[in-house]
Amino acid sequence: MKKVFYLNTCDTCRKILAQFDLTDWELREIKKEPVTKEELAAMHKKTKSYEALFSKKSTQIKLRGLDVKSLGEKDFKELLLDHYTFLKRPVFLTDNEIFVGNDKKNVEALQEFFGVNE
Repeated sequence: MKKVFYLNTCDTCRKILAQFDLTDWELREIKKEPVTKEELAAMHKKTKSYEALFSKKSTQIKLRGLDVKSLGEKDFKELLLDHYTFLKRPVFLTDNEIFVGNDKKNVEALQEFFGVNE
């Protein structure tokens, strides 16, 4: 399994995806085709945390009046399944590894995984 979960309207996602040869990867635009319970479970199995998959920059947090500090793992799971913007992106998922988000450390790990040097 090799899947990338991303948002097409996100410039950062597009910039990151453009760096790699994703020919044999399944590309999933999460707004059109949201993450399933099974896919979220596969991500959780690798991260051991729903919070690690949760985007604390989601505009839905303010719109819903959420206090992120008071949320537990069950809350994060429910929110991730409820709305696509709660997923930290992009997410590169393989049988053995997961890369979550767009922070510098994660992008560097992805570049190493793909054997790409910027």
